[in-house]
Amino acid sequence: MWGGDSGSRHGNEGEVVADTGHLNRPRGLAARVGGWSARHRWAAVGGWVLFVVLALAVGSMAGRVDTTESEAVPGETGRVAKILDEAGIESPAGETVLIQAKERGGPTADDPEFRKAVDAVLDAVRGTGEVTAVESPYASKAISADRRSALVQFEMRGDPDKATDHIESVLDAVAKVQDGHQRVRVEEFGAASGDKAFDDAFGDDFQQAEYSALPVALGILLIAFGALVAALLPVVLAMTAFLATTGLVAVVSHLVHMSDTANSVMLLVGLAVGVDYCLFYLRREREERAAGRDPQTALRIASATSGHAILVSGFTVIVAMAGMLFTGIADFKSMGLATLMVVAVAVIGSVTVLPALLSLLGERVEKGRLPFLARRKRGRGRHGGGGESRFWKAVLGRVLRRPKLSAAVAGGLLVLIALPALGMKTANFELDQEFDSSVPVVAAYEHMNEAFPGGPDPAKVIVKADDINAAPVRAAIADFRARAVSEGASKGPVKVTVHDRENVAEIEVPLAGGLDKDKAEQSLNILRDEVRPATLGKVDGVDAPIGGSTASSKDFNDKIGSAVVPVFAFVVVFAFLLMLMSFRSLTIAVTAIVLNLLSVGAAYGILTAVFQHGWGAGLVGAEGVGAVVAWLPLFLFVILFGLSMDYHVFVVSRIREARMAGRTTKDAVVHGVVTTAGVVTSAAVIMVAVFAIFGTLSMQSMKQMGVGLAAAVLIDATVIRGVLLPAVMALLGERNWYLPTWLRWLPDLSHDESALTAGAVSAPAQAPGVYGPAGHEGHQPQHARL
Repeated sequence: MWGGDSGSRHGNEGEVVADTGHLNRPRGLAARVGGWSARHRWAAVGGWVLFVVLALAVGSMAGRVDTTESEAVPGETGRVAKILDEAGIESPAGETVLIQAKERGGPTADDPEFRKAVDAVLDAVRGTGEVTAVESPYASKAISADRRSALVQFEMRGDPDKATDHIESVLDAVAKVQDGHQRVRVEEFGAASGDKAFDDAFGDDFQQAEYSALPVALGILLIAFGALVAALLPVVLAMTAFLATTGLVAVVSHLVHMSDTANSVMLLVGLAVGVDYCLFYLRREREERAAGRDPQTALRIASATSGHAILVSGFTVIVAMAGMLFTGIADFKSMGLATLMVVAVAVIGSVTVLPALLSLLGERVEKGRLPFLARRKRGRGRHGGGGESRFWKAVLGRVLRRPKLSAAVAGGLLVLIALPALGMKTANFELDQEFDSSVPVVAAYEHMNEAFPGGPDPAKVIVKADDINAAPVRAAIADFRARAVSEGASKGPVKVTVHDRENVAEIEVPLAGGLDKDKAEQSLNILRDEVRPATLGKVDGVDAPIGGSTASSKDFNDKIGSAVVPVFAFVVVFAFLLMLMSFRSLTIAVTAIVLNLLSVGAAYGILTAVFQHGWGAGLVGAEGVGAVVAWLPLFLFVILFGLSMDYHVFVVSRIREARMAGRTTKDAVVHGVVTTAGVVTSAAVIMVAVFAIFGTLSMQSMKQMGVGLAAAVLIDATVIRGVLLPAVMALLGERNWYLPTWLRWLPDLSHDESALTAGAVSAPAQAPGVYGPAGHEGHQPQHARL
């Protein structure tokens, strides 16, 4: 990287002087692309607009293919869905209405008042015309042992996938019965009503997040740039990248099925990286203009410096997102593919259309300046260039005076915050964990579970046989049904439905434990490990996977657990290699990995403390639910590792640039951190604000995602980049740039900006060794690398 180069010449007394003839030559992919875009600006802008329009049009014509239930859930739960799909059996959307005395001493199932309430429910739900197979609790014997509770059970007519479209009238009918019978509780819960509550909350939450995110980001950018046009550019780039990717994802979904979650995460990540990349580029261009360079030179420097940092950062984020493809879980695969695609599109837009827009706009990028920010911006030069941050300069002064103490305090604090994560417990959230009891169906779910443990959410055993009516099979099913109760897995009643033509039987087993998730899982284990092998497992040719919500949570956790090591290894190893090749330093690569792991660990600790243990949960409008949602730790690791690299690559690139221009490592660290502080702070504030919006949503899983992401980004942009990184680099000194001889065969993805930014810079021939001790090859900086 820094060895002999035909693009440099040696001056007197061992000086290395840049060949100024190379200043106008494209240097590196980002610089070449940026230069072409600036020279052919209308072609670049028109090409981008055409790309976005065509991607949307093609995607709209192709349509998006979503994941099926059998694809979405792993393990035995997935096999349950697959057997039913292959047999063409659509389980109807079952609903249940609870009639229960509100107080001790209130009417029981034997009292006329109670019977009138039951009859009113039966008449009301039948009167909607939307239900079938209505069962009275007196006929089905669905009455609790204390006679205070009874269940009216029925099924929704038609396609179960569309039952949520028709459930509203049934819910309204049941609510009217409640109005007329105040001494008893009349509440409904079931597949359709539960899905409707979830869909409404999910849709409302993401609509609120989407509507809030853009204005928040734009407002912060207005403060950061002080001009409307400059603030709009990052938002326009991010949203056009998202729109284009939406179309591309629809096409790709015919190969890898997608999900609504993937689309929402794609928006979140697309907005974050799109704004970040545009900020990096635009701030550097403004900074160079503020330093007195003409617009063309400023743009060329921004292309060669920030443009290259965007390429390195973007590729690192893409690698991190690709880690989700190794989970083997459909939702993760769709999220990983969608997010890496939106990052790739944002990178392409940043290094192509952005230089063209800046070249077209010229001074007009300052249009729409906000008068109340004029005084603050004047201190940064006419163009509001990214001058040095006085706040971070003051912080760095203290950090670098005592780097050992600073590193010990910051590192110790992060380790302390991460400690609760050692006891992290994960689970797929049930309805009562996602929402509080103020949601009607949640209250119904809880009351039903109290009166009929496991009843609202039974385990589902699907028995597939060559002949479902064969005597050994029927005997095994009967034996399974009896032993499920006798061995303590269920308190009954166990319901069996046989599909003769399909040779499939469905067995619904209410799990003992009810709302106690640990006890419910123990009951599931009894069914799977003891009852099934002793009954159905003894019959040749019988397949009997056990699913249901409790099983789905366990299977998902098991699958995630098995995916952790390969995903972590893939992301860490490839990120390490990318950093090694991009900075040609073993030390920088190791430091980047360790600091990012500390950031992720701290986020895990905060999630565990707040949401599992409930420490300070009220401060974020949440409540301790005893667990972290199962998909979040792996998701957070991948997302945070990728986004943290944005900041790391940007800051370290600036430090390396200053070091190559002849500064000492300590001076380069100060220069790199204080000159990037404005960009990093602005980008971090936007991401924290957008992520924090998710922390205000009603669903606990969304709250956890928002709080985890916001906390991690805040820690990363302050404690990591402002204290720990400079302290560690100051302690390492010239060892920061160490690359062993045996690693120099690796591809060189680095670049040298110093000739472009400094013109011609002299450096002592016997500068401190960059790769190692003095005298080794690559010892002298040379500044005209192509």
